[in-house]
Amino acid sequence: MKKIKLVLFLLIVSLSAVYAQRIPAVSVINFDASGAGVTAADAQNMTNRVLTELTSWGTLNIVPDSAGAEYIIRGTLSRQGGNFVLSASTTLVSSGQVLNQYSEQAQTVNGISIPMFCAKAVERVPLPNYLLGTWQSTITMPDGPVVCIIEFRTDRTVRVERFDTWEHRQSNALRYEGYGTGTYTYAGFANRNINIGGRQVRVDATISVHLSLEETLPDQASVNQSGISLVFNGDRSAFEIVNGMLQCGRNFDGPSVYHSDVLGFTQFTKIR
Repeated sequence: MKKIKLVLFLLIVSLSAVYAQRIPAVSVINFDASGAGVTAADAQNMTNRVLTELTSWGTLNIVPDSAGAEYIIRGTLSRQGGNFVLSASTTLVSSGQVLNQYSEQAQTVNGISIPMFCAKAVERVPLPNYLLGTWQSTITMPDGPVVCIIEFRTDRTVRVERFDTWEHRQSNALRYEGYGTGTYTYAGFANRNINIGGRQVRVDATISVHLSLEETLPDQASVNQSGISLVFNGDRSAFEIVNGMLQCGRNFDGPSVYHSDVLGFTQFTKIR
């Protein structure tokens, strides 16, 4: 019984490391208005819009004042020539270090891009990484499933438990169960939109993946994909690649076998 309790305890600790990621506390100090043509109401409007945007991301704890903040955003709205300029800096409270300085401008106050401003504001704030853990993707093919099982680790390395590669040529199908290692980068869980086929799609994160694989078909011995955009489901137990794939095979025999000439993993479910 004691051994069972110990195993359960270790399992809970392991899961907590993945799911209970700490949310950074950020405070936005009311922006100042500077110079002719800029009012206090304009500056307050900018403050409110930034607060609304950052709150909508769901990955930051927005606190009302600097007392409980780990990071502080201070800014000024001014007018330079024919443009309104919102400039600011983000400071790490514990050391007083200014992490970065940035600005956005437009011909009108409301024309200033708040999403772009906010992305710059938290560029060096450690947002939660919801990709951590082990994920599985399965593609159902006429001759059997093609499977990927991949673990994304906290040190930005990847362990590939299984990466099936598949090929269909002249009515013959080949499948190899590959495996390997790699690295990845992770940017965001920010509220951003990208253009896919003429429509705007809200994405939650952008990653790059570089894998070195063994026991695969020759064309899939390495996988290098940059700028992959992900959309997570509500409880972040699944994600979809919306602007590409992790390519794993080729189809040389037309739509009667598969609807595309390439095969790739796009939909993943967390398994541990």
